[in-house]
Amino acid sequence: MFTAMHTLIYADDADAARAFFRDVLELPHVDTGGGWLIFKTGPSELGVHPTAGEGWSTPRHHEITLTCTDIEATVASLTERGAVFTREIRDDGFGLTTEVEVPGADPVMIYQPKYDLPALMD
Repeated sequence: MFTAMHTLIYADDADAARAFFRDVLELPHVDTGGGWLIFKTGPSELGVHPTAGEGWSTPRHHEITLTCTDIEATVASLTERGAVFTREIRDDGFGLTTEVEVPGADPVMIYQPKYDLPALMD
């Protein structure tokens, strides 16, 4: 039925955001014309989270996270290429996380999960 998941990031400075994904994250991409770059993001998965739990709540929203197998190495590599992180790596229970600034857009979480990724299952 479905062949992939297409993720959208709306940016005030789309050119800067595209350059970040192309040059800093080094994501493979195709140029569909007119400056539109569509990036390959690899396998994906979808999780549905509640908006409230014991001692916390959040409004309904969508969130994009980039997963990795070694968050410290990923942060070091991205920092060398000019990435700016909004906070230190922390343990959020489900995995180790940080956030990277996306120029002209909102930050994106980078995350080393503590579970086997369904996206990589055969």
